[in-house]
Amino acid sequence: MQIQNNPDVKTIEAEIFKAFIESGAVSKENSTDLKKNGFMRAARTDKGVHAAGNVVSCKLILEDEDIMAKINSHLPDQIRVWGIERVNRSFDCRKLCSSRIYEYLLPTHSLLPPRPKSSLYNLIEASRKEHPGILRDDPDVEWWSTTRERIVETGVTQEELEQVFEKTAEVTEDTKKEYYGEDGEVTEWGKLVKKIRGVENECRRDYRVSKEKLELFRSAMKQYEGSHNFHNFTLGKTYKDPSARRFMKGTSVSEPFTIEGTEWISIKIHGQSFMLHQIRKMICMASLVVRTGCPITRISDCFGPAKINIPKAPALGLLLECPVYETYNEKLEDMGYNKLDFSRYNTEMDAFKMKYIYDKIYGEEIKENVYHGFFEFLDTFKGSGATKEGKHIFDFLGAAFNNGLENKETVKGDVPAKAADNID
Repeated sequence: MQIQNNPDVKTIEAEIFKAFIESGAVSKENSTDLKKNGFMRAARTDKGVHAAGNVVSCKLILEDEDIMAKINSHLPDQIRVWGIERVNRSFDCRKLCSSRIYEYLLPTHSLLPPRPKSSLYNLIEASRKEHPGILRDDPDVEWWSTTRERIVETGVTQEELEQVFEKTAEVTEDTKKEYYGEDGEVTEWGKLVKKIRGVENECRRDYRVSKEKLELFRSAMKQYEGSHNFHNFTLGKTYKDPSARRFMKGTSVSEPFTIEGTEWISIKIHGQSFMLHQIRKMICMASLVVRTGCPITRISDCFGPAKINIPKAPALGLLLECPVYETYNEKLEDMGYNKLDFSRYNTEMDAFKMKYIYDKIYGEEIKENVYHGFFEFLDTFKGSGATKEGKHIFDFLGAAFNNGLENKETVKGDVPAKAADNID
């Protein structure tokens, strides 16, 4: 959510400001100068990230009692103004925001163990043998056995199935080329792989997470709570950078719910501030430690000096729930103003999210298999050249890991740092 200098690029902020002008909330004289209006937003979302609630502060003409309805009449249906509140002149919605709540929607089949014989599977099994008793056993390995049986029932032979599992254990450009002939048509091999993947997708949609695994995932998310160094959960930050320290106020994971045959969970993260891609990397890391049997305390190890490469989960499932103004709301009440509180709009916001955000997420997952594609890519990706030691890029998920804390140097600024901006 931001205003671009390029007028050809559509943004939510540009649409809102345009609606302010057309409804008379901003005068024509001030319509070309954002500084005169003091226009500012509380949180900026990255490309592909949705927002259910956000706050914009600016000078508005509020003489018309129906101004909010008029503003909404000039907005597209997928952008709504929930309410307008008066504040004092010094109010800055970004700087005075105490914290932010984000939600992430994740299909539970994302927590299934890695594909047998895949690069990630082989890494974990080798680590399990080298350091016995550290990695958890996952009962969901039986899901793969059941799925294989269903694939064979469709007419695929055991030999063909083994061949597909072995040849797709590590995906390269050469293996991708085998899917299509020189004429651009799908080869017999490509048809076989597609058939097997189709059955796997059906089985994924039938998957239902166990209570034990759900609690494990909740415990993994709890590792993020408190003040930590999140340098491994963003880009361009080092361990010694004080701005990498962020404070997470709380996390919660909902009970599973089923939409069009697929089971999902809703994850909420309440943090003081966030860095670029931080939430998506947090979700991915929590999913990986659950999928691989890695100790969930490995998440805490990631707050140490050791540099690791954590992938970022798909942007599809992420949305900004709302900014929170705990401290400033006390001042507003003292001044006789209403609190900035989204709870009074819960009914309208829930209906909006279901129609314009959730349905889009569910629909795109069914059509594109975004999450399956993402975790399948992680399972088959080796990338040993990405580490100085030539190790597997996901070596940090094995039984043994040195977080580098024995060489830890004192880092100044051990108190929660407030972000210059919120950009996930």
